[in-house]
Amino acid sequence: MKYPMIHICYRVLDLQTSEEFYCTALGFEVGRKKDFPDAGFTLSYLVSPELPFELELTYNYGQKEPYVIGDGYSHLAVGVEDLEASHQRHMELGLNPTAIKGLTAGKGMFYFLTDPDGFRVEVVRRAAAE
Repeated sequence: MKYPMIHICYRVLDLQTSEEFYCTALGFEVGRKKDFPDAGFTLSYLVSPELPFELELTYNYGQKEPYVIGDGYSHLAVGVEDLEASHQRHMELGLNPTAIKGLTAGKGMFYFLTDPDGFRVEVVRRAAAE
């Protein structure tokens, strides 16, 4: 039996700001949106044009305080072929990426962004053939 990844869900304080972050920073698109006014929430499904995986953003009406991100959560990861150009673009957008780093000596392999709700996104160098 196979269990392919479908989506990951983040609860967000400001849906429009979060959508803009993921669309601008990472090229996601709003694939579909569902509003449930009787239940008091909206779901926004962001898609990457190249993958079937979705990022579900949940906006709960009336949430006033930022959500607490547990200490067991780490990050979502995306891949890019030209890590240095991506890093430069994110700096120019004012997204404050961390420095490019690696786990061993040599060429850096990743950096991190932080979304408007404090969720971390790792941007990883990928080979052109992947």
